[in-house]
Amino acid sequence: MEYKTRQQDLLIDFLRKAGHKHFTALELSEHFKDMGMGKATVYRQLERLVDSGVVNKFFTGENSAACFEFVGGEHEENGCFHCRCEVCGKLIHLHCDEISQVKDHIEKEHGFELNPYRTVFYGVCADCRKNCQS
Repeated sequence: MEYKTRQQDLLIDFLRKAGHKHFTALELSEHFKDMGMGKATVYRQLERLVDSGVVNKFFTGENSAACFEFVGGEHEENGCFHCRCEVCGKLIHLHCDEISQVKDHIEKEHGFELNPYRTVFYGVCADCRKNCQS
């Protein structure tokens, strides 16, 4: 990253502390609004962070806003698939050797390379299933 600003530092610090939590640009804009950081600044800084590899940007659906996550410039070799709950909207990281094997199989046997950063499995999370059974 060639040029750093205070706003960029604030975004990086917030996302780093959030761990693997995902945020939309709008959520981040709302969080930083009271600190005087406008929406345009948040969007611009996020794109710079994505370009530099510090933040990952991914889409969870055709009509969904992009989500951003701190990765610190270190992308995982096989990426990170996600699961999205259709009831509560929770987004879950899916680190699973079996899914990586499916990815490899699809590429080898079918000639199609999945993009793990844009692959989302939809269903119902354990919490929502439990709440429905109660």
